[in-house]
Amino acid sequence: MKVHLQYGKTGLDLELPGRNIRVIEPTFVPGLPDEHAAFVAALRNPIGRGSLAASIRSTERVAVVIPDGTRALPSSRLLPWLFGEISHVPVENIVIINGTGTHRANTRDELVGMVGEDIVSRYRIVNHDAHDPATLLLAGTVAGRPVFFNRDYVQADRRIVLGFIEPHFMAGFSGGPKGVFPAVADIDTILHYHRAAVIGDPRSTWGVLENNPTAAHVREFASVLPIDFLVNVTLNRKHQITRFFCGDVLLAHAEGCTFAKATAMVPCDEPFQIVLTSNSGFPLDQNLYQSVKGMSAAAQIVAKDGLILCAARCNDGFPEHGNFRKLLFDHPDMASILRTINQQGFSMFDQWQAQILALVATRARVGVYSELPDIDLQRAHLIPVKDIAAQVRAELKSIGDDAAIAVLPEGPQTIPYLRTLL
Repeated sequence: MKVHLQYGKTGLDLELPGRNIRVIEPTFVPGLPDEHAAFVAALRNPIGRGSLAASIRSTERVAVVIPDGTRALPSSRLLPWLFGEISHVPVENIVIINGTGTHRANTRDELVGMVGEDIVSRYRIVNHDAHDPATLLLAGTVAGRPVFFNRDYVQADRRIVLGFIEPHFMAGFSGGPKGVFPAVADIDTILHYHRAAVIGDPRSTWGVLENNPTAAHVREFASVLPIDFLVNVTLNRKHQITRFFCGDVLLAHAEGCTFAKATAMVPCDEPFQIVLTSNSGFPLDQNLYQSVKGMSAAAQIVAKDGLILCAARCNDGFPEHGNFRKLLFDHPDMASILRTINQQGFSMFDQWQAQILALVATRARVGVYSELPDIDLQRAHLIPVKDIAAQVRAELKSIGDDAAIAVLPEGPQTIPYLRTLL
């Protein structure tokens, strides 16, 4: 069977061996015929509150939070439309906050690619830094615990949060209040939110909001300051906007999650011995850290001790910054990583991503087709793959040509699940 995986900016074409192959994709929803008109309508008739323009005075300071460069939101289209709707607010009263969470800052060139040269040149844009106390202010408390957010976010009179909604491997769905927390929070609060007991809870998973402790933490911490307006979208594989969900942060997000679940989650009756996945191509597959999401999607339907093959370019490495690579390299195997992370009192930023990867890799073998050096993948307890079709062929020779194979061309844009488990 010929398949096309989302990989980098160009994709990856494969001819797979095997007699029992199922390609699992989200329901394709066409892009809106007039995105701008739909956007204006959504802002003027929002969900659960009055129109955006009417709610902001020209004298007020406005913070607009956008996802960072690892996310596929078409900010270069949305921001000019947004600022057109609040044109009565002077440019000097507006700050754009790049919600990096614990990720690295984006360069000017990357910001131009994200939002466009005109926006970069005209508006003040700040990269959030969770590690620098000088850039943070006390936002409030949760259960007596101080919560610090980006200084510009705290000092704003009005806060607008942009994002897109898709199933998320810990929080149930992305978007909504997740555009604030952990996007503009301090590292200590992020570590508390990402602690092992919360991430390891079986309800902290794809497509689940009810009784999901991760989602509950997101909502609780994000609400310490009011979010005045939410601008969320859903996207198809062409990065076209399929729907807008704008207005009240919880009400609009809930509608978007219902839509995303209906289009992106696919039931399966039996597990598969081999699952091929991607991380949905650029910008989501720039590093191995982000590509854990595609592996986690595959793990939902892989048989115990089966094989996951993930195609993710990883041109930005593990990445270089953070502790993700260190946690992988400093342990002899995945099981020992889990033992370390689950020790009482252990806390290290990036531990959550290593924890999820270790959970995936203790269930199934994980091979990676990427630009990462073989030696680095081996040190990370993963299988380097140079030829995906050849790897499948070798696996079928061992387990039989009739073995069930699943292909997730768009990776975590499609979340398969076993009917018996959801």
